[in-house]
Amino acid sequence: MTVLGIDTSCYTTSVAAAGEEGVICSHRSLLPVPQGARGLRQSEAVFAHIRQLPDLYEKALADLQGRTIDAVCVSVRPRDAEDSYMPVFQSGAAFARVAAATLGVPMLTTTHQRGHVRAALQDSGLKGGRYLALHLSGGTTEVLCMQGDALELISGTLDLHAGQLIDRVGVALGLPFPAGPYLEKLAMQGQAQSLLPVSMEAGGCHFSGAEARAMQWIKNNELPPESIAAEVFSLAARTVLRLLSAAREKTGISDALLTGGVMSSQLLRDMLCEINQRRRLGLRLYFGQRQYAGDNAAGVALIGCDRMMEERP
Repeated sequence: MTVLGIDTSCYTTSVAAAGEEGVICSHRSLLPVPQGARGLRQSEAVFAHIRQLPDLYEKALADLQGRTIDAVCVSVRPRDAEDSYMPVFQSGAAFARVAAATLGVPMLTTTHQRGHVRAALQDSGLKGGRYLALHLSGGTTEVLCMQGDALELISGTLDLHAGQLIDRVGVALGLPFPAGPYLEKLAMQGQAQSLLPVSMEAGGCHFSGAEARAMQWIKNNELPPESIAAEVFSLAARTVLRLLSAAREKTGISDALLTGGVMSSQLLRDMLCEINQRRRLGLRLYFGQRQYAGDNAAGVALIGCDRMMEERP
C-alpha cells in the first residue's frame, strides 16, 4: 500500500508518501517571503505552490521507484468547519486531481488540520482512544477533542494565533519569516521573567495584548532582543497549559497531543514539560517527531493510507 500526500499551506509546499510501514518519504519547500515581510498574499502563495509542486512531486516519485501508488490524498481546506477556505489549498487540490487521473488511482481529500494531528500521532506513543489535540501554528491556535475520525472544537485563540505572535515579534526584531526557529535561538540566550501575563476568558485566550507590549519593548529599546524572545516563548508555554487545563476540566481528558509548526520548537516542548511537572498539573503531554510538526504532507499521506486499508475487503 502506497499513498501520495499533497499539502499546500500558507507557509509550505509539501509532497510525501506513506505506506503500512509509516512515512516513506517527505519533501517540503518553504514559500519564498521577502526580508521584512510577514507572509505572502494568497495570490502570491498560489503562484509559489504552482512553481514548487512539480519539483517536489518528481522527488517523491524518484523515492518511490518500484512501488505502485494506490491513491493520492490532498488537503483541500484548512479545517473541518464548513466556512473554512483558503485559495492556497486549491493549487494542491488541482495538482492532486491531475496526478490521480494520470496514475489511474482514487483521489482522497482531507483537511490541513487533520494532517497535522495525524502526523503528530505517528510515533508519539499515544495509543489513540479519546484525547485532546492542540494545534499551534501561524494560522491556528485550537484545542480539539479527538476520538477516531470524530473531531470537536473545545477552545482556541480569540484574536492572534501563537505563531502570528512569534512571527510578528521576530520580524520586528529583524529576523526572517517564518521567524520561529530564529526567535527560538534568540530566546535560548535570554531569561524570561513572566513579564507577559496569560490572558484568558471563557472560550479561549488572547495574544494581541502581548504583541502590543512586545512591540513597545522593541520600539523603546526597553529589553534586549533575547529577553523579548524568551518572554514570548514563556507566554506561549503558559498559555498552552492553561488552555489544556481548561479543556481537561471540560472533558475529563488528561492525554494531550501537541502539533503544529510552533510545536517544532524543542525549547517550547521543554518549557511545557518542565512547567507541567513543576506545577503538578497532571497533564500527559505527547509530541510527534519535530520534523513533522510543521506544515507537511506526511500526515495527509498517512490519512490516505489509513482510509485505503480500512476499505480493504
